Amino acid sequence: MSTVHRLKRSQPCFTDKTNQSRTRITGFGWTSSNWSGYAIRGKKGAFRRISAEWIVPCVKPTSKPTYSSAWIGIDGFKNSSLIQTGTGHESVNGKVHYYAWWEILPAAETVIQLPVSPGDRIRATIKKVSSGKWCIILCNLSKQWTFRTLQRYNGPQSSAEWIMEAPQIGSTVAPLAQLTPTRFSCCRVNGKSPKLTAMNGGIMIQNKITVAVPSCPNARGDAFTVKRIYRKGLSQAYLKSPISVRS
Repeated sequence: MSTVHRLKRSQPCFTDKTNQSRTRITGFGWTSSNWSGYAIRGKKGAFRRISAEWIVPCVKPTSKPTYSSAWIGIDGFKNSSLIQTGTGHESVNGKVHYYAWWEILPAAETVIQLPVSPGDRIRATIKKVSSGKWCIILCNLSKQWTFRTLQRYNGPQSSAEWIMEAPQIGSTVAPLAQLTPTRFSCCRVNGKSPKLTAMNGGIMIQNKITVAVPSCPNARGDAFTVKRIYRKGLSQAYLKSPISVRS
């Protein structure tokens, strides 16, 4: 397994208040400097199980380090707690790396020492098994391995997410990797379709430039695609004709 950058961690959603009044122009509900995808909110204790599948994207090597993570999680949207699991895809020193991980804030990620390659189909599940005890399951359906761990977690359970993230390196949000579109499918919360709408979606804006945009959900509200954007100029939140991404 290739060496990966281990001083990396996810963070709660850093919503972009600067663009808040313009977000509706995009058709989505929020903007962020580190997240793009879908997030739903509920009352305390509302979410006890989340799952999804996705295809590991392919990353283009870059001269400067770039990073990305695809994951599912509970909490972290409008609160500072978070339990999550997913895959990492990054370019460091001109070489690309792919790996699996799980994380419970405020701790840094724990790398799962099992192989991950671009194009692999991943299935992830996080579920509450008893008071304060949670099971994290990550399956690589392409390479036929399954990872499970039981962990303590006592977050509010008030949000659930399916996200492409630019993780934090040290004290700053990293530049998002140049990666192929990532499709999330079979999204479930508490065993049912979350019935996602565009208003649950968020776009990623870094240095006033849109870098990642989700598609609108499919008709069942349980699948979407996050696309890396390379358009230069003003953020999509300032444009009259936002970029459209097919689900």
